[in-house]
Amino acid sequence: MEKYTWRAVIKEGMKEEYIRRHDAIWPEMVEVLKEAGVCNYTIWCDGNDLFGYYECEKGLVHALKVQAESEVVARWDISMEPIMTMFQEKPEQVFFLE
Repeated sequence: MEKYTWRAVIKEGMKEEYIRRHDAIWPEMVEVLKEAGVCNYTIWCDGNDLFGYYECEKGLVHALKVQAESEVVARWDISMEPIMTMFQEKPEQVFFLE
């Protein structure tokens, strides 16, 4: 199964708001992620640094395409702009243990 990671930064003083929004994630956003084949989606926070990881049941190309074409994802991204940077350069994978 293909994997995807991302990094971002929460703006100063916005960590609680970031967590609150994810605790109340829109049902339609969850639907899009499931349609995209996204599973085992996890986000970690270290200070204001975010690291996200998910697996793609239907392949990475499909997952990214569905999200890129989704109006719901576009609205979610716009709603998150005031509290975080958008995604930074993808981290380099340096180790994998199967």
